[in-house]
Amino acid sequence: MRFAAVLCLGWVTVSAAWAKPMNIVLLYADDWRHDSLGVAGNPVLKTPVLDTLSAKGVRFTENRVTTAICGVSRATLLTGQWMSRHGNEAFQMFRTPWEQTFPGVLRESGYHLGHVGKWHCGKFPAKRFDFARAYSGKHWMKDEQGNDIHVTAKNEKDSLEFLRGRPKDKPFCLTVAFFATHAEDANPEQFLPQKESMGLYADQVIPVPPNMTDESFRRLPPFIANEKNEGRVRWHWRFDEPEKYQRMMRNYYRMASEVDATCGRILEELDRQNVRGETLVIFTTDNGFFHGEHGLADKWYPHQESIRVPLIVDDPRMGAAVRGKTNVALTLNVDLAPTILSAAGAEVPEGMQGRDMAPLYLSSDPVDWRSEYFYEHATIRNTDFIPASQALVRKDWKYFHWPDFRKEQLFDLTNDPREENDLAGDPAQAGRLAEMRERFRELREAAK
Repeated sequence: MRFAAVLCLGWVTVSAAWAKPMNIVLLYADDWRHDSLGVAGNPVLKTPVLDTLSAKGVRFTENRVTTAICGVSRATLLTGQWMSRHGNEAFQMFRTPWEQTFPGVLRESGYHLGHVGKWHCGKFPAKRFDFARAYSGKHWMKDEQGNDIHVTAKNEKDSLEFLRGRPKDKPFCLTVAFFATHAEDANPEQFLPQKESMGLYADQVIPVPPNMTDESFRRLPPFIANEKNEGRVRWHWRFDEPEKYQRMMRNYYRMASEVDATCGRILEELDRQNVRGETLVIFTTDNGFFHGEHGLADKWYPHQESIRVPLIVDDPRMGAAVRGKTNVALTLNVDLAPTILSAAGAEVPEGMQGRDMAPLYLSSDPVDWRSEYFYEHATIRNTDFIPASQALVRKDWKYFHWPDFRKEQLFDLTNDPREENDLAGDPAQAGRLAEMRERFRELREAAK
């Protein structure tokens, strides 16, 4: 196996205690935005396991995705590349060679490799894994014995089977790709939790976003603010009546709590096997989710609800001084692959475009980190269904570009965090608009 006894990385020297390669457990939820955590201040949702994981590790509060749709984001996770480079514009296989993905490198480096749950990047390459169980799309399915089982319960069962059956003389990497909290699109109820969860949140009123209004919807560009747009269609599926909104959101939160509980049982198994102290644990999600904001549902577009997602990292190398802290660096899903490979002591392929995040929590010195990034999303089916969108994203300002319509927008996130007031036509912002437009073009080119 290709590992060094001591890794001198410029920002920190990893001691010989970490000469043994770390195990990796990636807990990867679906359609789960940054504030869908108790520890993030959600007033309803309870996530005690993930809250405890945050207290043990570091929570990145400004984490984003480079494309907010399931298949593309998963391809970015695997390749450490923007969509422009890996080439998966929806749900097909990416063009990056498998040997240059993080699981490909890890297996070549001697890791026992497992994938459980959702894949969504073309045909699942089961032979690339030592343990391969791919499934999604339904909340209820049949197990091997023909019994009904919830998809999250199957995620748990398969994960524990991997952990209990793994060879004890090899490091391991397990990706638990939950289908929850993704809706079952063809089912009129959309979110179908486990029966024992139905008592959760039953007496609570879920707050309705203040901008789930017709006025906010009509502020969107006309190619979004119409009844053909898929974000609006799905809003009608889920949110267009008060009672429906409450029912859908309660079930969505129930499914999130189920994921939280399953994460807990996986972590308990690591503790039982006495390997938690040598395992890098990461919790994150593939994209965010509109809870009715702007009169929309789902994701895709560059708004904060769509692109900002949770990220919790528990790295055995962390010192006590950083554990339980939050970090406001602008981290991205494209950073996960190089972070995982670096933690494993494996070589990071040159084609990966993300950055190892470990210096942000291991270095005692300030880290030169990004302050902006390029967001991209392709047209899906046609411009009525889901038009293409791009953006230059900063913490305080955001520039939208809608390439199908040559439309620009500009938002001041400090004073307008809900992105309601487009300033692209404001003469006072002409200089800023020009500067951000030019920087957008530079980063768009660099993503290729």
